[in-house]
Amino acid sequence: MTTNSREKEVVAAFERELLTVRFDQIAPLYIVSPQKKASTKYKQIAASVCEIGLVEPIVVAPDKHEPNQYTLLDGHLRLEVLRDHGHAETQCLISTDDEAFTYNKRINRLATIQEHKMILRALSLGVPEERLASALNVNIKTIKDKRRLLDGICDEAAELLKDKQVALTSFQILKKMKPMRQIEAAQLMVAMNKFTINYARSLLAATPENMLVSAATPKEIKGISREQLDLMERESANLEREVRLVEDSYGADHLDLVLTRGYISKLMSSERVTRYLSLHHEEFLPAFEKITETEAFAS
Repeated sequence: MTTNSREKEVVAAFERELLTVRFDQIAPLYIVSPQKKASTKYKQIAASVCEIGLVEPIVVAPDKHEPNQYTLLDGHLRLEVLRDHGHAETQCLISTDDEAFTYNKRINRLATIQEHKMILRALSLGVPEERLASALNVNIKTIKDKRRLLDGICDEAAELLKDKQVALTSFQILKKMKPMRQIEAAQLMVAMNKFTINYARSLLAATPENMLVSAATPKEIKGISREQLDLMERESANLEREVRLVEDSYGADHLDLVLTRGYISKLMSSERVTRYLSLHHEEFLPAFEKITETEAFAS
């Protein structure tokens, strides 16, 4: 296949230019409930729109059957906020794909460290903290905490968490650990895909005291004895070793599983094979069917 033919197969996911669309031309996928309007997220979006306008355009896809009509893929809350502010139209990003049910899976939400860098950038350009707080619908203290987010966090741990949504309190907990332990804790968070405050606290509880910064308060966790803390430390060390072992073979194991699942799916698509299994190996049939259903769902 030539380079030119390959280039012709590449289709842009969105139109190059934004298009102004009236709200009566946009069909949402769901109604924004009064409970949703009372949520913190909705209030933050409303405050941001009121303070600095719409930052991220809503995403729509043209209706294949009705000209000049569009399906709303992303931005239901933003659209409702604009309506509440008296707007009747807005600029939209036009998607060339109408996969409404999978669109949100393709969006990378703003990570905590990315937000921290955006706040630093805004402050360096002279935006007052008060205006940032108003735009994000948070108090000044939260802006100050986000500004100082990486103070006391080593570069390696920050690099591991740069594209993750980690709670502010989790970063404050990591700051109680020495750099090497911060890296270990960040690696465990990524490996387990857990970035919650409670998980960060459990990692702190399992951290040996010689891996805590000198300013950190000695661990005294209510309801947990010194012996239990020692056990948690040992179990944490064992878990770290097991995670590294799994990481070493994860790629090959995952490839084997994908190939095996594909092979079983092909077998199950044959009526002769399913009939043979039902007659001679009935015990295998439910397991194979479950694997096939899982593959269909994942696709």
